[in-house]
Amino acid sequence: MASALSRETRVADLAIVHDPELTLMGRWIRCPRVWDVHEDLASQIADKEWIPGILGGPARLGVGLLERWAARSFDVMLAEPTYVDRFPHGVVVRNTPWIQDRYVTPGDSRVVYVGRVSLGRGIETMLAAMRMIGPKVGLDLYGSADRNVVEMLDRAGSNVVVHGFVPNPSALSQAEGAMAGLALLDDRPDYRRSIPTKVLEYMSRGIPVVTTPNPVASRIVEESAAGIVVPYRDPEAVAEAVVRLRDPVVREEMGRNGRQAIRACYDWTEDAGRMLGFVDEVVSKVGAGGWCRGPGRKQASR
Repeated sequence: MASALSRETRVADLAIVHDPELTLMGRWIRCPRVWDVHEDLASQIADKEWIPGILGGPARLGVGLLERWAARSFDVMLAEPTYVDRFPHGVVVRNTPWIQDRYVTPGDSRVVYVGRVSLGRGIETMLAAMRMIGPKVGLDLYGSADRNVVEMLDRAGSNVVVHGFVPNPSALSQAEGAMAGLALLDDRPDYRRSIPTKVLEYMSRGIPVVTTPNPVASRIVEESAAGIVVPYRDPEAVAEAVVRLRDPVVREEMGRNGRQAIRACYDWTEDAGRMLGFVDEVVSKVGAGGWCRGPGRKQASR
């Protein structure tokens, strides 16, 4: 992998690294390099079911050391404004959706969830709510499932369809026309401050949102009147929200409100321009002597 990375980046204008562990390969990147920080990895340790609890502390320490090293070795692009606290020299390029010209009116036969299927993301609450709602409304799940919820999914009712991993653009296209998009995150530190990409993606497709009251998610949904906020781990409240959305006037108005809010405040067109400006700045340092090619190159100047 190192030789391939070295070979390919010799002729590249820019390398963007998404996974923090891959920043360890930085010495073999021969072109300007950017680390795209799109998650609070240290805070997510508790949600990694494959990490034993006793190793949580050492894992967080290791992640912190890795992040500090990467921030010194790469130009840093941040998907969240809240990440500036950890990376004060980073440039914020929000992970906002591209709003589609096509609009499918929300129907009344199914709700959807797009993303990793896990306990921390509310799968127990979803399944319990679907049992209360009954067979008239289905739940489509698009995303890979954690091992500790597979048996739970196997026991789910006939109104739950598990699609497994589907590429995000395809999953969102298939989700169009749903009565609601579920975003039932638990109350965890890594969820409280983050811009809820899933919520924005539902809104961009005109899908009314049912979300738990994580501060950023609830603020966006309530200010835009694009969905319903329900308490944490409350399947009865989720079921009531879905029943409310069976009213076509309610769900169509929320769907339109969501799309309008995305156009006004969260459209990728704006953030794309910011990203291009940042990338141009990084690449331009080649001519200004801000980068050297090969192992041991100096950090990009700011």
